[in-house]
Amino acid sequence: MFAARPALSTSRPRAGSALTGRAARTAAAALALAALVLTTGTAAADSGARPGAPGQGDPYFPLLGNGGYTVAHYDLDLGYDPAAKHLTGAAGITARAVQDLSRFDLDLSGLTVGRVRVDGRAAHWSRSGQELVVTPARPLRKGAAFRVDVAYAGVPEQITDPDGSPDGWIATDDGAFVAGEPQGAMSWFPSDNNPLDKASYSFRVTVPAGYTAVCNGVLDSQRTRGGRTTFRWRQDEPMASYLATATVGRFDVQRYRTASGVPVYNAVDPREAAGAAPALAKIPGILDWETKLFGPYPFAAAGAIVDDAHDVGYALETQTRPLYDRAPDVGTVVHEMAHQWFGDSVSLTSWQDIWLNEGFATYAEWLWEEQHGGATAQAAFDHYDALPASNGLWAFPSADPGSGADIFASPVYTRGAMTLQELRNAVGDRDFFTILRTWAREHRHGHGTTAEFTALSERVSGKHLGKLFTTWLYTAGKPAAS
Repeated sequence: MFAARPALSTSRPRAGSALTGRAARTAAAALALAALVLTTGTAAADSGARPGAPGQGDPYFPLLGNGGYTVAHYDLDLGYDPAAKHLTGAAGITARAVQDLSRFDLDLSGLTVGRVRVDGRAAHWSRSGQELVVTPARPLRKGAAFRVDVAYAGVPEQITDPDGSPDGWIATDDGAFVAGEPQGAMSWFPSDNNPLDKASYSFRVTVPAGYTAVCNGVLDSQRTRGGRTTFRWRQDEPMASYLATATVGRFDVQRYRTASGVPVYNAVDPREAAGAAPALAKIPGILDWETKLFGPYPFAAAGAIVDDAHDVGYALETQTRPLYDRAPDVGTVVHEMAHQWFGDSVSLTSWQDIWLNEGFATYAEWLWEEQHGGATAQAAFDHYDALPASNGLWAFPSADPGSGADIFASPVYTRGAMTLQELRNAVGDRDFFTILRTWAREHRHGHGTTAEFTALSERVSGKHLGKLFTTWLYTAGKPAAS
């Protein structure tokens, strides 16, 4: 993410009835529901199955994600009416139980659920805050693959994050700006909404003719019939739910391949086209430069979405195709594209470790300046190091923001980048850039922690670096050595 100001109900399965008359339908529904609950409860008790946890226990967002299963693939079929701001959705979720499951949760905020099926059979479901609680007709055995189908609709409501910024499905004057960090995916599709559970995705998005729907990955097809256009996108590499997008607008589209063969798809609001053109023209060069620094590009496609949504206040590293709320400058494009390695391919295990995303992407900006005729990374470090101890930069250590309200504040970004410059000074350029490339290679399409990065840095350099990381990542206040 790149901030514009970086200092920062209960329901039941819908089933048809052959009986007629309101009373008969009501009685039949009650009997069916009672039988389902009784059967499920008995089977669950007999099998030892238990409910999956309603959250992954993240220290800042404890209810994001769910326990008891992992997702392999999301198949999302969406229709959006920009005039009415109305979304219809059908989500097919392919998952595997990691325990004997009597019921499980999906994260879904707002919207109206019409039907839930598990392996083709109607399932009981209820709503509890952001939790869609699903009880299958039969318990799920540990190790079993299963599919959940959820039909839903409504006017999506954006999420307001702890720092007050908007998140999720954000309506615009000509569509929707769809950005999910850290919570917003649940505003437009049911999911296991935690970076720990990455999956592949397929998208089918239908919008009025003249509008464009832009998602992650590769565009498989685009077809207009009866005044509506359907876009089919495919994201094969694993992706955290917060990095998914289905942004809709009246965009100018540019498509080409880089010299190395990576397909690029740019969608730009015409009102931002002139301002965005200089930075977007550098995408091939930035991609090649970052590939040389960080290792092979981890995805099958690249590009950008530039919307006219200034009230959003930030850009986001949506996987393969970063999302900008306005025409970006070159530094912002460098930042969001660096996230494709650091944050998207190598993902968090906890939001407390977000410096591994933002500190790395900020440092990529410093390196770009250093290697393209601007100030050195050391000069950038010195500039910030000169700030007094009372400055907000030193408000908290990078690897311990303390709450979800601070994960996008300057200590995460700038002090995180300063940590990397201190590491570079300590180990030398050869080992430092080997560490960055090794981190991206060994954790490709997976996850990483601060402890693992520290261990890697010591392994590559042969140096004891505990004091450096403790001082810069975990010690409150301005480091005394500065």
